[in-house]
Amino acid sequence: MLNLPNALASLRILLAPLMFWIILNPELFTDNGFHITWNYYVASLLFVLASATDFFDGYIARQWNQMTMLGAILDPLADKMLTLAAFLGLMMIGEASAWAIYIIIVRELFITGIRTVAVSEGISVKASWAGKVKTVAQMIAIGFLLMHWPFGAELLWIAVALTIYSGLEYLWGFKTAIVKDNN
Repeated sequence: MLNLPNALASLRILLAPLMFWIILNPELFTDNGFHITWNYYVASLLFVLASATDFFDGYIARQWNQMTMLGAILDPLADKMLTLAAFLGLMMIGEASAWAIYIIIVRELFITGIRTVAVSEGISVKASWAGKVKTVAQMIAIGFLLMHWPFGAELLWIAVALTIYSGLEYLWGFKTAIVKDNN
């Protein structure tokens, strides 16, 4: 069912590859007489707009009681597409550590696998506060890296630490749910 929250998540999915393309193609601006910083501004603006849809789709879905199965699938998928597009683009232009991005991608794939198994077992594994803090930390790191601001690399490693922690928390929650289910 397409409702406003699902439309916002879909918009985030569409903005992710556009932002990725802009990150990788600064000549779009420099060949047209603009300073390279315009590439940073436009990519950052797209990222901020897409990130804002993440807040609003969840808020509207809860407030207007428009939570759907499609939304439960689209929202985390859109989140991952947006953050991974930004991280991969930043890595490809040499602004983000390949190791940091590798750790983030592996964690995201691993947790997605766990969530898939949990759903197939009828176990609800909802987003934890650590997962939400991880997402905010990743978004802040991406913003700093996109704008080439100081401390972007350090913020990225803080986001990596939170990414690992929240992944371990999901794993523990899944293990606990399986043990409880088997008793």
